[in-house]
Amino acid sequence: MALHVPEWVKHAVFYQIFPDRFARSPRAKLPRGIHFKPWGTPPEEQGFQGGNLPGITDKLDYLQALGVNALYLNPIFASASNHRYHTYDYMRVDPLLGGDQALRELLDQAHARGIRVILDGVFNHASRGFWAFHHIAECGHNSPYVDWFIVHDWPLNPYPDENERPNYAAWWDLPALPKFNIKNPGVRDHLLEVARHWIEFGADGWRLDVPEEIHDVAFWQEFRRVVKEANPDAYITGEIWHTAPEWLQGDRFDAVMNYVLSRAVLGFFGRETLRTDYRPGGYELRPLNAQEFMAQLTQMLGAYPWEANLAQLNLLDSHDTARVLWMVQGDESALRLAVLCLMTMPGAPCIYYGDEIGMTGASDPDCRAAFPWDESQWNHELLDFYRRATALRHAHPVLRTGGFHSLHAEGDICAYGRALDGEKAVVVLNAGTSPARVDVSVAGLAPDRMAFTGVWNQGEQVVQEQTLRGLYVPPRDALVLVSR
Repeated sequence: MALHVPEWVKHAVFYQIFPDRFARSPRAKLPRGIHFKPWGTPPEEQGFQGGNLPGITDKLDYLQALGVNALYLNPIFASASNHRYHTYDYMRVDPLLGGDQALRELLDQAHARGIRVILDGVFNHASRGFWAFHHIAECGHNSPYVDWFIVHDWPLNPYPDENERPNYAAWWDLPALPKFNIKNPGVRDHLLEVARHWIEFGADGWRLDVPEEIHDVAFWQEFRRVVKEANPDAYITGEIWHTAPEWLQGDRFDAVMNYVLSRAVLGFFGRETLRTDYRPGGYELRPLNAQEFMAQLTQMLGAYPWEANLAQLNLLDSHDTARVLWMVQGDESALRLAVLCLMTMPGAPCIYYGDEIGMTGASDPDCRAAFPWDESQWNHELLDFYRRATALRHAHPVLRTGGFHSLHAEGDICAYGRALDGEKAVVVLNAGTSPARVDVSVAGLAPDRMAFTGVWNQGEQVVQEQTLRGLYVPPRDALVLVSR
């Protein structure tokens, strides 16, 4: 089955938002008498800081100026946790976020600006407060919903002792997260109804949490059918941390979260400062030389249909990892090079909220701090860099949908080409601390006498004998040339 992905995704620059920590707007219609933690409370203190959907709507000017044209929101449905992966009502936007009306306003305002919005779908497990699980907890084996979950013995014990395993199937044996019995037809119907409902409401797609833990290909095939029936342009991407071509053959997802790319990018550009003792998602981070880096890029791109490569959710970090600056021990040049790579690679780049102003932090909960809206706390030079990098991508279609050509990998330098019809681009990245001059063969990419001009750093070059000669690349920087 051929894969067809939404065209808009190929041109998207995503921004991932953890709703409780991005922005708190006084416009949110909240119940009286509620109490939030002060904004900016250290993230290790559990609780709610009061970020909401009107807060995101109020910051659309900021996001648009950043070059963002797509949002990925961590879960927004009713939940008793600040991250909202413990869902108790999938058909209701959490009242603390402003409720359904706040989502309606965000979608309308975002769409008016050409910004898409995808939601986080957590369908492997719910919470102890989910209505069907609550019914079982109250009624025991007499509950009509007893087969919606997998109970090992009775009486059901939703609150076991600290060192006691729950007596029902739960995600990572966490009693707060009972796993659905996906084989139950009522469970399937409910989850598919949720999938359809929010797409029909106006959401532009789904990011799916731990989809590999639902061992049911037919469920995901039906999920795709339902979502695409509601909106053929809806985007479906999954949280899968490794190369997974079986998911991207046209019958399940459009893309995955491209942690494979993030590990390669961090390994090359952050190789001198990388925290190799840190294992995001349980996977190794290791320094890479140019040849190893290019080999990993080539292997990654070769694993998928080209349509999937153009739709991958390319990220450096997320709510499930430490922030980039922490992983590279504050090496801002590594972050900048990594961002430039994402902005010039096939796939949709995704910025984790706050990275663009220099937020840092170890893994959960430190990576989930409140966005500091006091601009005196921002790294303005870094923010300007992000804006220029997104503008570079938006200005040149070849950087978004052009084919990929490996051109050069030696020492501190790697180079690749992009080709779209008659337009060509050459990206040369210098991971070294000294300026470099390099000859790059463009055989198979550009003909002799084709002229190139620099669109990131300066350079005017004409192809001679299938080579661009003497390209100057500043230290810890890049040169991007586009044909003219």
